[in-house]
Amino acid sequence: MLVNILRQSQTITYTGCLTQTGFVLVFVYMENFLLAVMAYDRYVAICHPLMYTIIMKPSLCFRLVLVSQLISTADTLLHTLMLLRLSFCTDLQIPHFFCELAQVIKLACSDALTDDIVILVAACLLAGASISGIIFSYVHIVSSVLRIPSS
Repeated sequence: MLVNILRQSQTITYTGCLTQTGFVLVFVYMENFLLAVMAYDRYVAICHPLMYTIIMKPSLCFRLVLVSQLISTADTLLHTLMLLRLSFCTDLQIPHFFCELAQVIKLACSDALTDDIVILVAACLLAGASISGIIFSYVHIVSSVLRIPSS
């Protein structure tokens, strides 16, 4: 992207697009999973304050971050490999600084139905897991706070 800015060019190569897509997906999924991990941390801190140091050991925190990284890397690898198997009719360049999966799939000459299905299923599963973890944590936090008697 920096090279394109220096060259005053608004196109990105296929290799650059794959690289950019890979980094974006890793960081997006990693952020979603870390938000879920942080929500769980807050849940333990608020709902089980006396057990917090026992439950949230540094080793558990490390494992949660590691699992988040592994899942986001595996999903990114899946998407990148799905993009690599596509065939293109001509040497095309995407006329934008930012490369999206949908743009690359639209440029493909080969059948991209499998790619669309894999992207949809992976996004639903991973986003659903992350969002459900966040909602679970905050529902328990709110119910725990509401059970505290007021004077």
